[in-house]
Amino acid sequence: MPDPIHTTTLLLGTAASLAIVHTLLGIDHSLPFVVLGRARGWTLGRTLAVTAACGVGHVVSSVVIGAFGVGLGMATDRLLWIESARGELAAALLIGFGLTYAAWSFWRRVRSRDGEHRHAAGDGMTPRALFVVFLLGPCEPLIPLMMVPGVAGDWMTVGAVVALFGLLTVIVMLGAVAAGYCGTRWLTGGMALGTPVRLSLDLLRRHADIAAGLMVAGSGAAVLLLGV
Repeated sequence: MPDPIHTTTLLLGTAASLAIVHTLLGIDHSLPFVVLGRARGWTLGRTLAVTAACGVGHVVSSVVIGAFGVGLGMATDRLLWIESARGELAAALLIGFGLTYAAWSFWRRVRSRDGEHRHAAGDGMTPRALFVVFLLGPCEPLIPLMMVPGVAGDWMTVGAVVALFGLLTVIVMLGAVAAGYCGTRWLTGGMALGTPVRLSLDLLRRHADIAAGLMVAGSGAAVLLLGV
């Protein structure tokens, strides 16, 4: 008979490892926040607050589905199919959001002679749209981890697995976004760069909103087509 303590330790270690790897490898977990935060002129604090809210929603939605599945005795394969479908939907929404944002930014730039007011309108809509996308986005590795103790009725271990996985997911998201945010500021700040690179960065800064939308769409496409 398996040792319950050993099984719980193994589950918690697996949950921690998967949370870190899943978040770091998922480009959609950090890139959209970095590029949109920089493009919209958000402070690091606001960027991290939006990231944290989206990260919590991202985890909670999968926890609800996992708990619902455990309660109804649904098979793991069926739950994973639901999560896979949610993942494709979330990636498609991320692509649509990015392209729409880029088109909106281009339209505003055409209308505005100097682009000074590009951050004002719709600034509150961007975090809401991101939250909806991440609410629909799945945490695929979490479902099997919940099912193992769940089918045995060990709800304390289920809670520990969920708490550890969710906490590490949000922490790693915050760390990756903070590193990306500060890295781009350092890159565009006072580095000794050659003229072609400086010209490219100046061009990117002038069209930051459009570039951000395209990069968000690109991260969604990477998830949908490459599974990263």
